[in-house]
Amino acid sequence: MADEHDLPIKGVLSKLSIKDLDIRGKRVFIRVDFNVPLDENLNITDDRRIRSALPTINYAIDEGSKVILASHLGRAKGKADSRYSLASVARRLQRLIKKEVTFLPDCIGPQVEDAVSKMAEGDIILLENMRFRVEEEKNDEEFSKALAKLADFYVNDAFGAAHRCNSSIVGITKHLTSAAGFLLQKEIEYLQGVVNHPVRPFVALLGGAKASGKIDVIRNLEDKVDKVIVGGGMAYTFLKAMGYNVGDSLVENDMLQLANEIREGVVAKGIKFYLPVDCVISQSIEPGAETKLVTTQEIPNGWKAVDIGPASVKLFSEALESAKTILWNGPMGVFEVDAFSRGTFSIAHSVADAYALTIVGGGDTDLAVGRAGVSESISFISTGGGAALELLEGKDLPGLVALTDK
Repeated sequence: MADEHDLPIKGVLSKLSIKDLDIRGKRVFIRVDFNVPLDENLNITDDRRIRSALPTINYAIDEGSKVILASHLGRAKGKADSRYSLASVARRLQRLIKKEVTFLPDCIGPQVEDAVSKMAEGDIILLENMRFRVEEEKNDEEFSKALAKLADFYVNDAFGAAHRCNSSIVGITKHLTSAAGFLLQKEIEYLQGVVNHPVRPFVALLGGAKASGKIDVIRNLEDKVDKVIVGGGMAYTFLKAMGYNVGDSLVENDMLQLANEIREGVVAKGIKFYLPVDCVISQSIEPGAETKLVTTQEIPNGWKAVDIGPASVKLFSEALESAKTILWNGPMGVFEVDAFSRGTFSIAHSVADAYALTIVGGGDTDLAVGRAGVSESISFISTGGGAALELLEGKDLPGLVALTDK
């Protein structure tokens, strides 16, 4: 059996891996994705993204390199904001790795350069939030050079940010030999592997709010899947396009014709296309709001669908039973509200119980699977929402393309 660190990158130009670099005694700038959820007291509520980066970090330490870690957190808009500081991440990483992590209050400048110059082999530095600098999201050339000045090599292990054309993702690679970390490799292996070489029957289970975000995924998969199941808010664009009255449910009216064309095209190829047959409706998505259970043909005006109903759960679950590969991206409803979570959590259990390779495509779906308590039963959970979607749409990821070819 292949070592997990030897997973190939499929479907893209062959890139250098961290294992191809001679990093002993060298400074290695590792871009990670520590964009973890925080509660109102700024406590980390889920550290899976930190733990997912540990194989690459530990390998760099074991090889005797000097490790410089960089990440973003939240939506800091180019200025320092204590709500998005990586200080709490440094503390959590230190506990997980059982080794001192030096946290610096900036990501470039004399203080950072001085700290880096004093590093010994095996030392770890975590820089402050990349997005505290406005230059980061602009992929600024001078900022990229300043980051590159800190290190001898660059490693991208931030799959969740690999679709961003930022300085610490793309710009820095112009100035350093750049390689993929183990997590980035593993993400590509699973996501592109399932698209290019699925074990059949292959079922795509798609949800989330907007159809526009998943149309290209359906297009890219329609020659590869055996079934498409659509739930969540996006389902009501398809249902309205079929002539149903969907009340005040979320609908993208400018997508109606395209949604119909996509559905009809999929069905014409002999692929099963499933939509909800019943739903939980409410006049508000606030906790405690009144709810009703109706068929999708009976949603009254003034009410909106907030979850799939039990008949839809049964329909979808039975459609999943024969699958050998399941790709799930997007929840079935507003699962963040307890009263609207039953459909998503039921489907999470159905996916987990399937005798199939199960891949969950990051973002809200990752959170839903965790809350349903079935994370350990899923074959692979992606750490990237937007990056996973772009990969499933067949797009190139800037952060991957920018790495050094073998």
